[in-house]
Amino acid sequence: MNRKSTLPRQVRIIAGEWKRTPLPVIEAHGLRPTPDRVRETVFNWLEHLQQRQWEKRRCLDVFAGTGALGFEAASRGAAKVVMVESNTAACRALQATKEKLGAVQVDIYQGDASSRIAALNTEFDVVFLDPPYDDQSLPVFLPACKRLLTAAGLVYIESDQPFATNSLPDWLSGWQLVRSDKAGAVHFALISKE
Repeated sequence: MNRKSTLPRQVRIIAGEWKRTPLPVIEAHGLRPTPDRVRETVFNWLEHLQQRQWEKRRCLDVFAGTGALGFEAASRGAAKVVMVESNTAACRALQATKEKLGAVQVDIYQGDASSRIAALNTEFDVVFLDPPYDDQSLPVFLPACKRLLTAAGLVYIESDQPFATNSLPDWLSGWQLVRSDKAGAVHFALISKE
């Protein structure tokens, strides 16, 4: 049976210098762009928590995919955005978008997320951790992200499983739930080090 993809063909940057710029969505296993509504909510949270001060923020976008989260941060003025993506076609699309926007503050690395994260020695203020739902890698990558996070840093996580404040999963021990919400089947949260 031939099923049509339910992925959108593009998503758009919500705010900032590149507001309304479309980002292509390629067909790739596990690629699922963060919905506009979710990104808007998360960036509203970040704007409030950071007093709208993006100019000194360094962001890491692991499993970058379309780059919607990383390019959104760069559009709002983040000083540095590092994107990591393993899929070759997705990396090419990210690079093309970077060049189109003239996004000099964005660095794109292709390769295995574990290796790339292990090689980083920069601290980040915001980490976007949005792996494919079917590989269950949030528990694997969170400890590595903790090492890279500034003292007041935040990690955005997304899952198909809820982040209920009264029953956080064991793999979130050592983390504090700052904000969480749900949109459709997407559960998302901002967390910080305890």
